[in-house]
Amino acid sequence: MTGIEVAEQIRVQGLVQGVGFRPLVWRLARELGLRGAVWNDGQGVEIHVCGESAQIDRFCERLLAEPPPLAKIDNLHRQPTARLSEKGEFVINDSRAGEVRTGIVPDAATCEACLRDIRDPANRRYRYPFTNCTHCGPRLTLVEGIPYDRANTSMRHFPLCDDCEAEYRDPADRRFHAQPNACPVCGPRIWLCDAEGKPVALSVAGEDAVHEASRRLSEGAIVAIKGIGGFHLACDASNEAAVARLRERKGRYHKPFALMARDCSVIRRFCEVSQAEAELLMNPAAPIVLLPRSEKMRLPGNVAPQQASLGFMLPYSPLHHLLLADWDRPLVMTSGNRIEEPQCIDNQEAAERLRPLADLFLLHDRAITNRVDDSVVRMMGGSSRILRRARGYAPRPLQLPEGFEQAAPLLAMGGELKNTFCLVRQGQAILSQHIGDLENLIAYQDYLRNLDLYAGLFEHRPAGLVADLHPNYRSTQHAKAMAAERDLPLLLVQHHHAHIASVLADSGWPLQGGKVLGIALDGSGYGDDGTVWGGEFLLADYREYRRLGKLQPVPLPGGAQAILQPWRNAFSQLHHHLGWEHVMRQWGDLEPIAWLDRQPLKVLAGMIEAGVNSPLSSSCGRLFDAVAAILAICRESISYEGQAAIELETAARRSQCSADAAYTVQTTVDEGVYRLDSATLWPELLDDLRAGLDRQRIAWRFHLGLATGVTEMATELAQSNGVDTLALSGGVFQNKTLFELVTNQLLRKGYSVLSHRNVPSNDGGLALGQAAIGAARSITKD
Repeated sequence: MTGIEVAEQIRVQGLVQGVGFRPLVWRLARELGLRGAVWNDGQGVEIHVCGESAQIDRFCERLLAEPPPLAKIDNLHRQPTARLSEKGEFVINDSRAGEVRTGIVPDAATCEACLRDIRDPANRRYRYPFTNCTHCGPRLTLVEGIPYDRANTSMRHFPLCDDCEAEYRDPADRRFHAQPNACPVCGPRIWLCDAEGKPVALSVAGEDAVHEASRRLSEGAIVAIKGIGGFHLACDASNEAAVARLRERKGRYHKPFALMARDCSVIRRFCEVSQAEAELLMNPAAPIVLLPRSEKMRLPGNVAPQQASLGFMLPYSPLHHLLLADWDRPLVMTSGNRIEEPQCIDNQEAAERLRPLADLFLLHDRAITNRVDDSVVRMMGGSSRILRRARGYAPRPLQLPEGFEQAAPLLAMGGELKNTFCLVRQGQAILSQHIGDLENLIAYQDYLRNLDLYAGLFEHRPAGLVADLHPNYRSTQHAKAMAAERDLPLLLVQHHHAHIASVLADSGWPLQGGKVLGIALDGSGYGDDGTVWGGEFLLADYREYRRLGKLQPVPLPGGAQAILQPWRNAFSQLHHHLGWEHVMRQWGDLEPIAWLDRQPLKVLAGMIEAGVNSPLSSSCGRLFDAVAAILAICRESISYEGQAAIELETAARRSQCSADAAYTVQTTVDEGVYRLDSATLWPELLDDLRAGLDRQRIAWRFHLGLATGVTEMATELAQSNGVDTLALSGGVFQNKTLFELVTNQLLRKGYSVLSHRNVPSNDGGLALGQAAIGAARSITKD
């Protein structure tokens, strides 16, 4: 006997557009004998369904249990309706407009089904570099508006051929409404040209531009490759001369190059790869994963100078798969840009900016609408940690913790370096892709363009703005101008409070979860007292903070110049803590001290004494620089941010002798403020140098000493303030060695430890913290 027919309207919200969600709805509805329709609109997916009540229940259960690979359902709301469908079957309707509440899906690596297509000589997409379907391919990099339909992407310039149109219209096909769908007949084309723009003749008849590019790479050429979210510069990673040429041309002399390999078996020839790391590599996000080097087979030293790890990713587009098909060794795959600039995304821009860098250009005519870098991930403390959040992750929304449901719509502007910005709406945080350093004009222009893009994509109209306290950050200056222009309230947030709020939000800490002891270690941030902070112990929640402790402040002689020249920090530390005359009497015969004494120290000492361009700083990053300089690591200058600290950690990881004692980093108290004082570590370190101790062991003893000092002071502060949860943030905690030492010591003492996983602990996560603080303050306290 047939049951009574009922009707429901079902609203599904989340990442449900452009991922094959409507075909799933269509298939399940037909399997269960339901009638009705489904369509996209600004809020997500709307379903009108008629049938027996039990079958509709089953339908909803299966929607939640069997979503498409790239979908993420945030909410499924059911509402009875008296309006029965007049349709005799279930159909898919065209998209409708409306208030935007859905999300854009991140770009996704090529799926196995599409890989089979491009590898099958009988398939019409054989060796076609732009093959995709609803389960993979570009999304954010080509979208221009919502709803996510072909007309609102850069693929609108490529009308579908009859075969592709049939796939696009067939709900049973995995390319149903795959907006970038294309084939060699109707889609984008690819070609190889030289630096002057002249087409390159194919060496072998019947082959294609990708074959030729692969051949030229194997012969030592540097090729600029237009990918998904921007250009890469590629060369054979096993060819030391080619890597050296690329470094010379790009002016990137020391910073490690990213690598791409055909598969995990190739990567395992050069790195140790755990199961968890292999899963990260094969994830649809396809990030760069930092992996420990293997001693089995080594790449040239100039691929990643002075590094204990290599950054590998797998091919994530058909073009990359085709390019690497015959390679049993990796390619360098570094951003296609000049030093410190964002990567190129446009053919003409690349022709102008990359001509001095590349021998050949592998180009195509599908426009990259939005610049998106490769993401970077590292396993630390048993979990994956995002170090740069971009392709594959952005702009996937982050659910704000319990208590933020009624937060006002806000725009958080982010920091100056590693900038991202963040939109708050409907209890979610939408963090942009990595933009870069706003000190660079091109990056700043990209920042402004992305602010407009996200405002349009999400129809976001903020009720307030949040920015960093630093008056000279471009993001802060733009926030002030925007607030004045639109008559919006602007909240200025202290840098390290934002770091702690970021890790709280990342960890799901409830709005009413109470205070934690936040430990924020980084290079620098503007303090509420006008000095440079960077080693902070804060009693904090989302709304407020109190500075309980800090690293002992030391002058930065030359200001910003001290960031670029580590030796200045070494002198300042020794001069401040021990006095230079005493240092010379006790250790003047040591090479690093003799080297320092040949520098213009009288000038620096005069600047420090007079307080001229020598701001006090509690920066943990500068302490790392000072130790590195004494150990002859990047002593004179650095060529990229954090170089000295990164190479110091590399040295430490090559030792890690369990029998070694930690250097003494003691806690002192001055007028109620706790200070972590490095004065005592310097005599011990210099005595070790005199005794001929290996610098790798010295580096390890420094890491061990700093971690122990941080833990001891944190323990004392937590006990005296009745706190049992500690939160770690700041760029220094991307140091795997220090992070794991501190975390493990705190866990052994019985504390709960919050740390970053989904957003970077560096300034790439700052906007989330700003957004959380602003959102918390927008909600009235109970």
